[in-house]
Amino acid sequence: MITTWLTRRFDLDVPVVGAPMAGPGEGTLAAAVSAAGGLGMVGVNASRSAAWVREQAQLAAAPGRAYGVGLMAWALERDPAPLEAVLEVRPALVSVSFGAFEEPVRRLREAGVTVAVQAGTLADALRAERAGADLVVARGGEGGGHGRDEVATLPLLQTVLEHVEVPVVAAGGVATSRGLAAVLAAGAVGAWVGTALLACREAGTSARGRRRLLAATDTSTTYDRVFDVAQRLGWPAEFGGRALRNDFAERWTGRLDELGRDDDAARQLAQARAAEDYDTAYLYAGQGVGLLREERTVADVMGELAQAEALLGRFAQD
Repeated sequence: MITTWLTRRFDLDVPVVGAPMAGPGEGTLAAAVSAAGGLGMVGVNASRSAAWVREQAQLAAAPGRAYGVGLMAWALERDPAPLEAVLEVRPALVSVSFGAFEEPVRRLREAGVTVAVQAGTLADALRAERAGADLVVARGGEGGGHGRDEVATLPLLQTVLEHVEVPVVAAGGVATSRGLAAVLAAGAVGAWVGTALLACREAGTSARGRRRLLAATDTSTTYDRVFDVAQRLGWPAEFGGRALRNDFAERWTGRLDELGRDDDAARQLAQARAAEDYDTAYLYAGQGVGLLREERTVADVMGELAQAEALLGRFAQD
């Protein structure tokens, strides 16, 4: 068994945190990741209520193992209720990222909760450490969903490890045991894995969405703010999203000001989401999506990731 700060802190069998993906990553997926030996996380989007957080936390806690919750700092500025709910349920790990995270980090730390902050640049990582984060997530531009796109995972991880004293988890493009072995060998205490779980039966991804993900290749994603602007979401401009490339994204890339005023486009996107028309609607996924080949269980994915131990042992003997 691989032993790191992450596995010791949360009593894990595999040094993997299931990324808090708002939408696919609800309590059921988090519970499955934790039951399989990792640390599952519930992703909370800007529209979720405190009651929803409590409900999903109860599901995530069902296996009786450590779980976590992921919050967005910019959304907490508008509605702090999810943070209050998290302070009530007290998960083992809470991530607070994307915006003014300092005050939520302070409150969580004072409550005795372990806190992670996602960082897309060295400046982000240093700021997270100064704020008191117990764990920095070095999230490269390969990652799916929202974050920065300035630096790729491997150079970011190396740079952050050189400059911060707190433990570091690698995120972005880690989808197999080879990726996990690589970041562990570099000095990370584990991996933050999202895309590899998207096509799992326990994820909140629809059957049609799974088929689209499984058909994707290594060049099928794009990074943009198109879907956020079309939905009039309040994401800070520096955090775009990586999703599967589709007709809607291609049509509106580079035309964000116009898109922000186009109510017809907003309606088209809303209708496409309801109809699961992924030529228009979005599916957030990272560059590791090309490694998804079949629908699997979370236990299958975690079992494959655990093979990183054999890879590291083989390299040590060569």
